[in-house]
Amino acid sequence: MTAQLNPRGDVAVLVPAAGAGVRLGPGAPKALRLLAGEPLLVHAVRRIAAAPSVHTIVVAAPATEVEAVRAMLAPVAPVTVVPGGAERQESVAAALAAVPAGPEIVLVHDAARALTPAHLVESVAAAVRDGHDAVIPVLPVVDTIKEVDATERVLGTVDRSALRAVQTPQGFRRSVLVAAHRSAGDALTDDAGLIEKQGGAVMCVPGSELALKITRPFDLALAEHLLTTGA
Repeated sequence: MTAQLNPRGDVAVLVPAAGAGVRLGPGAPKALRLLAGEPLLVHAVRRIAAAPSVHTIVVAAPATEVEAVRAMLAPVAPVTVVPGGAERQESVAAALAAVPAGPEIVLVHDAARALTPAHLVESVAAAVRDGHDAVIPVLPVVDTIKEVDATERVLGTVDRSALRAVQTPQGFRRSVLVAAHRSAGDALTDDAGLIEKQGGAVMCVPGSELALKITRPFDLALAEHLLTTGA
């Protein structure tokens, strides 16, 4: 039976959490690394569950950790846990297949963005609700970007005014995401990329500085600091 949060909600959130996270160094799978004494996944699910329109959360866990993850998350929120795949796209597809009838908005969220605020979940969902097939939260690119060749020689400076850094959760009309995964070819690390590849329109909404992706030890230290300041 699929666990539910708000029975009147129209949003399902998928959390692919089966990745190894090698850039964080050796240890547990990335989503299970500790941040202030709790796994990243626990932080992420707690914030998702605080979003009022969320009906269902489905986590795709490492295949060998499904029962442990289910027990870990039970005190946090009602969550459905399924075995993930070797690639992110496989994990998203497995989680998508476990979404019950009802929610017609599906968000895909990285557990590594453990401090993402609930209001960003609502913002992305609202944009899908307003009629967009696919929605991504973004931030402006603030660094100067150089294009280089194979020898690291600079070829030119990229106009950053047209560039955006993409975050999660990414939101979709359920039927659109299901169709995209059914016809997916090469594995992608970005679900909106599936829609783009198939000619669909992807719209942007403002992201959040708190939705940083915890990938390296420095990111983990930064997230620890943000938690001490009330993030």
